[in-house]
Amino acid sequence: MSSIAAVVLAAGAGTRMKSAKPKVMHEVGGRPMISHLLGTVGELDPKKIVVVTSPNMETVQKEVAPAEIAVQKEALGTGHAVVAALDNLKGFEGDVLILYGDTPLIEAETLRQMIEKRRASESCAVVVLGFEPDDPLEYGRLVTDASGNLTAIVEFADANAEERAVGLCNSGVMAINGAHLADLIRAVDNKNAKGEYYLTDIVEIAIKNGLTCAYVKGEEEELLGVNNRSQLAEAEGIAQTRWRAAAKAEGATLIDPETVWFSHDTKLGRDVVIEPGVFFGPGVTVGDNVRIKAYSHLEGTTIGDAAQIGPFARLRPGADIASEVKIGNFVEVKKSQIETGAKVSHLSYIGDARIGAEANIGAGTITSYYEGYDKFKTDIGAGAFIGSNTALVAPVKVGDGAIIGAGSTVSKDVAADALGIERAEEKQKPGWAKRFRDVKKKAKK
Repeated sequence: MSSIAAVVLAAGAGTRMKSAKPKVMHEVGGRPMISHLLGTVGELDPKKIVVVTSPNMETVQKEVAPAEIAVQKEALGTGHAVVAALDNLKGFEGDVLILYGDTPLIEAETLRQMIEKRRASESCAVVVLGFEPDDPLEYGRLVTDASGNLTAIVEFADANAEERAVGLCNSGVMAINGAHLADLIRAVDNKNAKGEYYLTDIVEIAIKNGLTCAYVKGEEEELLGVNNRSQLAEAEGIAQTRWRAAAKAEGATLIDPETVWFSHDTKLGRDVVIEPGVFFGPGVTVGDNVRIKAYSHLEGTTIGDAAQIGPFARLRPGADIASEVKIGNFVEVKKSQIETGAKVSHLSYIGDARIGAEANIGAGTITSYYEGYDKFKTDIGAGAFIGSNTALVAPVKVGDGAIIGAGSTVSKDVAADALGIERAEEKQKPGWAKRFRDVKKKAKK
């Protein structure tokens, strides 16, 4: 797979997405579509990647770095977009893949097959990636001869009845011999109804120049191009199906797979059990023998072996959960280290904190770390016990083995093995409640 370059066409504004964001920046599994594609291309170890954008697409250019950028100043067709990349490819004579930033699902093995097909014959200038959809609709058709060589790409509008009956359709993806690329592309003209330069014309041009063309078949789902929100949702569904299958194949149990949603980079250990309704945002790594209970939401977090999470837990970025930790129902953890064997079992918020090994955090506990301008840390020692309904006002430290009485607001450090308790004196006014009710009832008459 040596001597490969890739040209990724990403200049489309995505009008049908109804969005101010460039089309290729819309996400599948928490990652922009174009980054999925570049990740796949990266598996081929290309010598060069050139991304073609429109002017003022800084967000795309930043996302694809360190790929080279070529700017297509006018939207004059796919052939014109490739012309914009020719200066970046000057002197390169390996194989050039032409790809599209809105096709995030294409697989590396398919691209390898295209390169191998192109290299199988010295005369082969172009390999086109085709597919056979259940309904060909108005896709362009790949026309072949008796030997299986590709002879033409015919747009549906220009096809006759015989050509429209062909089930082999054009995906637009190509592998081109770089030694011929510039000559083929520059020979494309715009003598058509739209006045655009079509990349597909290079097949006919190559054959007229005594070269040959071929095709490789891919799967329909991997060639899905995303042009609107419905297709974006379809791409997400395909990706999720792949990731669920991979998770099960690697030793995770998904009790109700269709309700579990992964991110592109979710990492699961073995013998992980995932209950229904769990959502993984980007940046989650899960150790072995972990159980993630129903309807939990995780992102930017690491979970150690044999931990239990949820149900209805939320782990936010920076949550570092050690082995054998229990994070219970309606607990939220953000930017905190929860050390081995600690328990935060019910209805608590832990932010910007360290919870020591084997510490127990009672229901309704919160760490209050932000006063509107700065954030401060709460440090709870190993084996400490925090009573229910406690507010820990950072910066504050609770020593190893200390106990905090329920209902306390703790704003001063508590020494190791000490009891910390802060409660206002309880007062009672006999008969007050009855008098209050009587006044209210009388007022209603």
